[in-house]
Amino acid sequence: MSNRHLSRTIAMQTLFSWDFNGKNEKDLESIIKQNFKYFAPKFNDQGFVRDLIKGVMDHLPEIDKYITKHATEWPLEQITIVDRNILRIGVYELVLDKGIPAKVAINEAIEVAKTFGGESSGKFVNGVLGAIYKDMDESDSGSRETAETEN
Repeated sequence: MSNRHLSRTIAMQTLFSWDFNGKNEKDLESIIKQNFKYFAPKFNDQGFVRDLIKGVMDHLPEIDKYITKHATEWPLEQITIVDRNILRIGVYELVLDKGIPAKVAINEAIEVAKTFGGESSGKFVNGVLGAIYKDMDESDSGSRETAETEN
């Protein structure tokens, strides 16, 4: 597993715990530390995890609007906690983090969904992020594809 994929997994687990346990932002740091301790004790790229979580939290209302707009059949609170937080990370990387190529953001979210979500999570995440990507401004999405490929 690559460092970035593991980072996304830890970020999703952290956001899942935060969401499941009442959405208290004060708990995030302790959840991050606990997840590193239990899931990746020797992991040396904690910065990417923290950047993902901070990015999602800093833009949460905007990210949730994207999800609500493009997952029209599912009110946000009815989306499973796992899928909802995978989508939050995916939307953050797809729309707001210009350093991540769009296709990488979508593919990584799908892989995390297949691993941690339900039977149809991968398809659901693909559908929502694909719809967002399709709606993105053509000039923005074109420039995203030229971004350097991630390791």
